[in-house]
Amino acid sequence: MELRDIEIFLTLAEELHFGRTAERLRVSQARVSQAISRQERRLGVALFDRTSRRVTLTPVGRRLREDLQQAVDLLQAGLARARAAGAGQTLRLGVFGHAGHELRPLVDEFRTRNPGSDIQFGEINGSDPFTALRTGEHDVHVVWLPVAEPDLTVGPTVLTGARVLAVAADHPLVARGSASLEDLADNRVVDLGPDAPGYWVASMIPLHTPLGRRVPRGPRARTFHEVLSLVASGECVQPLGEVAARYNNPPGIVFLPLPDAPALQWALTWRSSSDNPTIHALAETAADIGPIVL
Repeated sequence: MELRDIEIFLTLAEELHFGRTAERLRVSQARVSQAISRQERRLGVALFDRTSRRVTLTPVGRRLREDLQQAVDLLQAGLARARAAGAGQTLRLGVFGHAGHELRPLVDEFRTRNPGSDIQFGEINGSDPFTALRTGEHDVHVVWLPVAEPDLTVGPTVLTGARVLAVAADHPLVARGSASLEDLADNRVVDLGPDAPGYWVASMIPLHTPLGRRVPRGPRARTFHEVLSLVASGECVQPLGEVAARYNNPPGIVFLPLPDAPALQWALTWRSSSDNPTIHALAETAADIGPIVL
């Protein structure tokens, strides 16, 4: 017997009315009738006596209700214990730079829904986006998509926004006021090193322009501040999320719009083996409120 059929049987056993049962479960009355008839055929015995005026449980139906209710009560108790085990846990949430401020609606709603649980922010860098998850230093990361790591679970998208190109203040593109992906072939971009998956880096910093020209990689940088130093010195340009421009105004750097670049999406990501109720509570909250548009 499937869980939905058990729910239909127990609800009908309580209501003793097909119409009220259907309304309560938000299904059609025919769906209730079909589920009960299917159960009776499989068991080879009537569970309800039906007349035009009333519905009653048969002796077998009464016994089945008692047995199934005990099983459902045990299941619910187990789920409650699992939720309790996760209650009060503080999640360490890894983000890029100041993105944590943009996540305030999500964090506030999570705290409201889960009293006793909390979130602490940690910083991650584009040169090594997943190690802190795998070592357990962080519980969840907010990283741009796609993420195709077999040991990681990708949850709901929490942020979405445009991209910019960071260039030195004296770069010729500054006079134009904007940049395009095609301009990347005429410059060098920062090399984020071997610890960031190639496919993931390429989704932010393409290997080739739309016309197929190669995008040259330049000096290596590990941290966001190292990236900014290379850009300010004129050695490189660097595509970034617009959120970087919102919270950074370093001397010697200009952030130019990249209107032909697709919007970025950041999603919750966590180690699959570390699934727990608090992480799922955060993911459920994120799914309910939807992506925050930057």
